[in-house]
Amino acid sequence: MDVVPATSQTTEPTATGLPESALEGLGTRPFGVYVHVPFCATRCGYCDFNTYTAGELGSGASPRSWLDGLRRELELAARVLQAPPAAETVFVGGGTPSLLGADGLGEVLDIVRGVFGLAPGAEVTTESNPESTSPEFFAGIREAGYTRVSLGMQSAAQHVLQVLDRVHTPGRPVDAAREARAAGFEHVNLDVIYGTPGERTEDLRASLDAVLAAGVDHVSAYALIVEEGTALARRVRRGELPAPDDDVLAADYELIDATLAAAGLDWYEVSNWASSDAARCRHNLGYWQGGDWWGAGPGAHSHVGGVRWWNVKHPARYAAQLAAGESPEAGRELLTGEDRHLERIMLELRVAEGLPLTALDAAGVAEAHAAAAEGLLDESVLDSQGRAVLTDRGRLLADGVVRRLAG
Repeated sequence: MDVVPATSQTTEPTATGLPESALEGLGTRPFGVYVHVPFCATRCGYCDFNTYTAGELGSGASPRSWLDGLRRELELAARVLQAPPAAETVFVGGGTPSLLGADGLGEVLDIVRGVFGLAPGAEVTTESNPESTSPEFFAGIREAGYTRVSLGMQSAAQHVLQVLDRVHTPGRPVDAAREARAAGFEHVNLDVIYGTPGERTEDLRASLDAVLAAGVDHVSAYALIVEEGTALARRVRRGELPAPDDDVLAADYELIDATLAAAGLDWYEVSNWASSDAARCRHNLGYWQGGDWWGAGPGAHSHVGGVRWWNVKHPARYAAQLAAGESPEAGRELLTGEDRHLERIMLELRVAEGLPLTALDAAGVAEAHAAAAEGLLDESVLDSQGRAVLTDRGRLLADGVVRRLAG
């Protein structure tokens, strides 16, 4: 999509303040900026993200109005945060950010850089659809300051891509990953989805072979979830496709983990593998380790110091409210101590370093020892380091372990 010059800003959005308790310690915790790009060329049948095709948007929103809104929202953010720290990480997601082109993504980063500044060594990631990338695209975003690219592959099997309504050809993600590396990107991720109806073990093996052939240093693998309201959910409900099978999903996960580990990609979060500590996604680690972030864009969620809020969803309303001097916030919640305790267990237990037992109450510690005896937590790490770390089997049952430790 073409990006045209910015329009003038005549009205500043009214800042929606945060309690002083939320601002205490700002800058001592990881701080990142998430930017949501709501545009897609087509809608994938499994996707329930806040995205819109050109036909769904009509004339009420455009990349230009979205960019103008983004600038206004981040300027609002600086006023709300009072003394905002420089962004340690930036993650541009969607949707399909690559539809903005290299120039558009460069403008996005210029806005973030101009408002917050970037900390030394900042990680700057954009998601991209392989079909809307090229060697020139990767060279352009690398020059603009992006340090990391995440590409949606999902599968190397054509019939699996068809079930998912993905439009790229099976070989394009591998080519795109190689083009990104050739443009100077050291850190490149490929996303895989497993458990799609009709996917065979040999299809998954072929996808993993393709991932490894691409030479990426990071892989994300997600079990297919049939989300209500999606085209895929309607097909499953009509009996056209079977629902994903839990036993198959568990076997697929074990195959993925074993294959990636053998190739030198180790898990550091239940659904993520990296070739080194440097290859880990620092932005997502900020989520999992209790950091702060400002989420900008339609439907984006933010969190600062125990306050969570989210924006209106439709791009036209988002842009209009900001242009009218109004905050795009749609709602917020102040997390209670109990909420934060549960979230800490849920998030930190998912990472390879695990959760310190000091984060648990006495009942939770007792449950941790019981889970270790059942092979769900690493007993030696529990005893020697006082940390709850999931075993291979525990990762398959992580949600249940969280419930036990949380009480």
